[in-house]
Amino acid sequence: MKTLNLVSLVLLIVGGLNWLLVGLFEWDLVGGLFGGMDSPIAKVVYILVGLAAIYSITLLSKVNK
Repeated sequence: MKTLNLVSLVLLIVGGLNWLLVGLFEWDLVGGLFGGMDSPIAKVVYILVGLAAIYSITLLSKVNK
């Protein structure tokens, strides 16, 4: 479970940095690294970031403990 939490955190950081770069410079980090938004690899990364965000919702219950 700790591994899943760590992977989720790393993916959320990548997603957050990607949005920061989009907001500041209009440059997509994931698309830039993997050949544009239409690249199958980039789509997989976007899907994994989204799934990590959904998974992280379950971690909110552990914050108050």
